[in-house]
Amino acid sequence: MTLAGGLFLTGCGASDSNGSSTDGSNKSGGRGFPQPAPNRTSGTSQGEQKDTPTGDASREFAPSPDYLSTFALDVDTASYGYARRALADGRLPEASTVRPEEFVNSFRQDYRRPDGNGFSVTVDGARTREKDWSLVRVGLATRDAPQSGERPPAALTFVIDISGSMGEPGRLDLAQDALGVMTDRLRDDDSVAVVTFSDEARTVLPMTRLGHHRDRIHDVIRGLEPTESTNLGAGVRTGYATAVKGLREGATNRVVLISDALANTGETDADAILENISTARREHGITLFGVGVGSEYGDALMERLADKGDGHTTYVSTIEEARKVFCEQLPQNVDLTARDAKAQVAFDPQTVKQFRLIGYDDRQVADEDFRDDRVDGGEIGPGHTVTALYAVRTRPGASGHLATASVRWLDPDTRAPHEESGQLETGSLDEDLWTSSTRLQVDAVAAYFADDLRTGDDKANPLPGALPLGELADRAHRVASAAEDKAVDELAAAVERASGLMG
Repeated sequence: MTLAGGLFLTGCGASDSNGSSTDGSNKSGGRGFPQPAPNRTSGTSQGEQKDTPTGDASREFAPSPDYLSTFALDVDTASYGYARRALADGRLPEASTVRPEEFVNSFRQDYRRPDGNGFSVTVDGARTREKDWSLVRVGLATRDAPQSGERPPAALTFVIDISGSMGEPGRLDLAQDALGVMTDRLRDDDSVAVVTFSDEARTVLPMTRLGHHRDRIHDVIRGLEPTESTNLGAGVRTGYATAVKGLREGATNRVVLISDALANTGETDADAILENISTARREHGITLFGVGVGSEYGDALMERLADKGDGHTTYVSTIEEARKVFCEQLPQNVDLTARDAKAQVAFDPQTVKQFRLIGYDDRQVADEDFRDDRVDGGEIGPGHTVTALYAVRTRPGASGHLATASVRWLDPDTRAPHEESGQLETGSLDEDLWTSSTRLQVDAVAAYFADDLRTGDDKANPLPGALPLGELADRAHRVASAAEDKAVDELAAAVERASGLMG
């Protein structure tokens, strides 16, 4: 099989005493089972394997590269938020903006949380109604986000787009409302700087402790007005310079970019913009959090900036969503528990015939670079979960070990490396996806929905077990009822809208 819309790769797994999933801390990757990749030159062909060794002895060795899947962790959710906005406006999102992993990662999970920094590993799965095919879920979770008084102080540099396009309702006005509420909720020992950009960029507020300066910050936010063109490159460059100048030791230093990312002046290439701020990122560890707004949105530019700029993105279209991002979710969006985090899944060639990683197309890492800590991974904060779904075709009648999942990350302060892992057995798979745990069903609906939006009428290579969009909408409503979760209700409504638009 070729590398197409869904990439054929390998993945990680674990099983627990109740036969469904495991949270593992096995540093070796499993005794007698496929290990994470040693230092080797990796091949590029992945998918179905015809000449597979047999016999238990084969399990004592690492699988061939074709049985490994390695990717940088990602907690972006902008793709799903923007798709919902497009559907609410009565149009389908552009297929190029649909990233399945961001759909799946937009929903709450119930994975066990670790006690300290790092990750827990949970792996489960269920059989689909397509013969020999299952969905396998790799779930990674960080510790719970701390209460406001428990987190380190924050030093936040807000880089705010005030170009003419931000005058549309639901752009600058939305950001001003959310930032105003956030200013009242930040602690006295937090600091804020504000940089604005249109055709040029300027620092309108240097790094300022909240303390007795809240009125000053409110005045700056209220005074923002849209004007002229969008020199996003100048905004990011000035933002990082301001963040470096106001750098605080012992604080979480982060640049928060709020924009529709419709860059049309100055430097508009993401890689060139990132090169201009590379020293600030690498030497000072200042990370980027991108918040997208607007009915027209430069998704590709914002995603590239976040993926390669040691950060993540989200998208907001309502005041409620913006307040959630800047107030309720502030600790997880600005603090860090892991740097350069990567996952690697080793499937067992004795039981697995074929596999497909759903999404993460832009986050691939060479298998041999899993333990190369110079290679960029993902930056993850407290309270986050990361979910990767795999479509897995087992060998007829095969039973036993299915996969070993490992995650590797660097401590955000000391940069010391750490690993956790878990395993999955074929016997731990639920017999029917649509009677499995509610949260796994939610993830499945999100993944199938994204796959439909990406492929449209071209269903030459649908995910195994996929339902027609109308049936998926019915299934989504049933899952939403079981989940009792407003976010899942919104997912069901989005699937129904898409079904109507696609006919």
